[in-house]
Amino acid sequence: MSQVKFDQRETIRTTVGGSRGGPPPPAPSHHEGIAHEIGDALTKGAGPNGYLAWYLKKLQENPMRTKMITSGSLAGLQEFLASWIAKDRSKHGHYFTSRVPKMAIYGAFISAPLGHLMISILQRLFAGRTSLRAKIMQIVVSNLIISPIQNGVYLTSMAVIAGARTFHQIRATVRAGFMPVMKVSWITSPIALAFAQAFLPNELWVPFFNLVGFVIGTYTNAHTKKKRLQALRRKYEERRSTDGRSEYDRRPGY
Repeated sequence: MSQVKFDQRETIRTTVGGSRGGPPPPAPSHHEGIAHEIGDALTKGAGPNGYLAWYLKKLQENPMRTKMITSGSLAGLQEFLASWIAKDRSKHGHYFTSRVPKMAIYGAFISAPLGHLMISILQRLFAGRTSLRAKIMQIVVSNLIISPIQNGVYLTSMAVIAGARTFHQIRATVRAGFMPVMKVSWITSPIALAFAQAFLPNELWVPFFNLVGFVIGTYTNAHTKKKRLQALRRKYEERRSTDGRSEYDRRPGY
């Protein structure tokens, strides 16, 4: 009975992509290269000399200015992204409307100082209190006192940016949007605050809430723009239909 002998060395994989002498591994695709670059940037950004460390240093050196720049940039970007998502163009066909710089000004000079003040008060009220009851009370105070103040200022500012000039116009806008905005806050704020309590240092609370507000605000803003555009289209179609029937009715013999 014959025996077949195998050379053990020939069975050892000597390359990553295949056996010895085989073809080289395929080069990474364009998308894989981009994903690798993004992952590398995020890894470096979280390092001791990365972007996050630089941002935290700026927060310590000049917290108000850093928060104003952060909030203003996010507010302007939110308006631009919402317009792009909703396909809401200006009369010149651009998504960068006059509301973008106005929103940036609101974020920098109204939202950031107000958020800094409100969060500072909340943190001072519950400084050193780490019990479960204290954390729950902090969430309650945030939702029943701080959120209504911030949302009221937000709606007032949005009314002015949208063109409201009289007290009655601003009040009507705030009354119409207050409860829908508060419902969103009552759903998202406890989750965000509980996350901040568990995982974030105090100096990161305002930027974190700005980021959460950016995501929610972009969605809400885009949804509102879509509804407004749909209402304008329906109004335009109804006007065309009415004008067509009126012209038809005026024809001789009818």
